[in-house]
Amino acid sequence: MKKRDADIAINDLLSHLRNHASGICRRWFDDLRIGEIDAGRIQILAETPEQANYLQNHCVEAFRDAAQTLTGRLITAEFAASDGSAVTPRPGPIQEFAAPANPPRLQGSITRLNGDYTFDNLVVGPCNRLAHAACRAVSEAPGTAYNPLFLHGDVGLGKTHMLQAICHELLESDPAAHVMFLSCEAFVNQFIEAVEKGDLANFRYQYRHADLLVIDDIQFLIGHDRTQEEFFHTFNALYQVNKQIVVSGDAPPNKMKGIENRLISRFNWGLVARLDPPCLETRNAILRKKMRAKGIQLSDEITMFVASETPSNARELEGVLNRIHGMSTLEGRAPDADMVRTALGQTMQHALPALRIQDIAMAATTRFGVKLAELQGKRRSRSIALPRQICMYLARQLTPHSLEEIGGYFGGRDHTTVLHAHRQIGDRLRDDLDLRTQVQGLERDLRQAASRMPISA
Repeated sequence: MKKRDADIAINDLLSHLRNHASGICRRWFDDLRIGEIDAGRIQILAETPEQANYLQNHCVEAFRDAAQTLTGRLITAEFAASDGSAVTPRPGPIQEFAAPANPPRLQGSITRLNGDYTFDNLVVGPCNRLAHAACRAVSEAPGTAYNPLFLHGDVGLGKTHMLQAICHELLESDPAAHVMFLSCEAFVNQFIEAVEKGDLANFRYQYRHADLLVIDDIQFLIGHDRTQEEFFHTFNALYQVNKQIVVSGDAPPNKMKGIENRLISRFNWGLVARLDPPCLETRNAILRKKMRAKGIQLSDEITMFVASETPSNARELEGVLNRIHGMSTLEGRAPDADMVRTALGQTMQHALPALRIQDIAMAATTRFGVKLAELQGKRRSRSIALPRQICMYLARQLTPHSLEEIGGYFGGRDHTTVLHAHRQIGDRLRDDLDLRTQVQGLERDLRQAASRMPISA
């Protein structure tokens, strides 16, 4: 690269960071320069190894995001010292472990894959275009393009779909590939079972000989220190022999409190790609694709209405369609506007204004007889904890706020606490009639209050 072009590139990059990343350390900005730029990587040179190490460990995500924003392309960022000194150490030697006396035959794959979760069935829009391109690249050249690949985003945005699409694509091109796809919870449970049975050798043999390891919801490692240690060595073993690792989480690596720093560092070695909530046009396209798959016909007006009234994610869109399809089947007639209104639980003419977290919290203080300060405080007694969890659950269901924003409102709790509350309440609602009555009652209060509010044009 010509010096003039390199100077322009670094100046544009630093200017963007100064304007959009106010919290980043800028101590050495004036001393940075571009080393190399190729199709998928930008190398930034610092004056000393110490500076390069600090920037690699604390600022690489901000630089990578800035480079992607400026170029509109998938780019990884890395720091190096001007004198060529090593910056980020690669994993140490693979942890030695005793191989099984009779090594088991490696599974071709863990095949609990949803047949619908393929690239062909994925609707691509501005919300997921970068992540989709990265997943495609990984499936076509595993172990060489973006290793590891880390996807993050809120619930229902398509992370699991993309992960499984990678697996489908690789198995189609190489049916004998040893593909391991599972949730992080399953990985934790299998590790615990292997420890209890004294069968760690077989456990390690399976995972450390994978051609592709895909772990969904990596935040489940939080609080499982021994499993984090095991996953760290599994990661190293695979990475050293250029096997592909793909991970998803509900937050970017640097915001995962409770995950060891050495794992956070490794997650940042490759590409971190974010999935955002789908825009209206993308939601409309998702609806149309799912309607074709289910044989449901709706007018353009009704389809757009459903898309506009279901703003959160593709999972909720599918839920609405399933309700419409079920009602149509039970009533033996084609879906119409009234049926769609019923499925949505509201009418076109009287759509409710958007709820805020504070609306939910204030309604809860009246229904449950608690104070706002208690909902936002540290007390964990059942009389306070349950209303707080219900509020978090409804905030996730009824508002567009992120896990971090909801946790912040309720006393500065982290995103994993909100996610746990959402899952716990959601699971209990199926069987706990008393809880269902409480949640539905609070929802009813919110709708009645909202219906009295003026609706903006």
